[in-house]
Amino acid sequence: MSIEISKVTANIGARVLGVDISKPLDEEQVTAIREALNVHKALAFDDVHLDDEGQQAFARHFGDLTTAHPTVAAVDGAPNVLPVDSERGRGRANHWHTDVTFVLNPPQASTLRSITVPPYGGETLIASSAAAYRDLPAPLRALADTLWAEHTNDYDYAVPDEQIDEEQAAQRTQFTSIKFRTAHPVVRVHPLTGERGLFIGGFAQRIVGLSVGESRKLLDLFQSYVTRPENILRWRWSPNQLVLFDNRITQHYAIDNYDGRPRRLHRVTVAGDVPVGIEGKESHSIEGDASHYTSVAG
Repeated sequence: MSIEISKVTANIGARVLGVDISKPLDEEQVTAIREALNVHKALAFDDVHLDDEGQQAFARHFGDLTTAHPTVAAVDGAPNVLPVDSERGRGRANHWHTDVTFVLNPPQASTLRSITVPPYGGETLIASSAAAYRDLPAPLRALADTLWAEHTNDYDYAVPDEQIDEEQAAQRTQFTSIKFRTAHPVVRVHPLTGERGLFIGGFAQRIVGLSVGESRKLLDLFQSYVTRPENILRWRWSPNQLVLFDNRITQHYAIDNYDGRPRRLHRVTVAGDVPVGIEGKESHSIEGDASHYTSVAG
């Protein structure tokens, strides 16, 4: 059976049929999935029967794996697998972001696999930053092309310190146990397609050369194009699903709308390259060494 790609929305998302990702893929299958990812940015696979080893084996078709996270603990016995669950990290996931942009070379791709699905809610939103860039009026696009932003894991939380409990405070301390700061281009050029996308999200805290207040206004303006409803895939999880998304040209958001019911996904990410802006200049690290977390993809 040949691979079939079925669009979910006009700007982002497709279902993939006709391939069993629990088995080793041949070169033709990997190429077809990669090409579909380049076009649709996020791909969903239904009725997958994978354990952690199987998820890692699937992700390895696209490159070397990162460890689970630069500062957050992995699943026991699986150093490349990050648990994404209702018991921890909801405050971190509950904002628009691209995975781990505070390091020099964030993951190129992320896989999420459903383990426990709540009876309602718990969707993952995935937005196309390429569609957002295309939507920008010409003057804003010309401005964005010139800008760089500083990304950090020590970011402004939506919930003030006095409103979090002891467990959440401990999670926040762990998340920032190693401080990272990296300067990335606001407009990133995709290394495979040449497509341009807004490379911002929640870890982007300041525009280089501007004050925090000025930066916030500009970042909020650009972010409003990313989060236009037309640019978003709203993924309602079912059991035994896997979603693969291109972390270089998307953002995502885990909605906390399931009344604290059990919800658990496992994440495995593929090591990425150093982002490049439209003038060919690469991102540069300001603070923090992530070599324990990721290799640099060639």
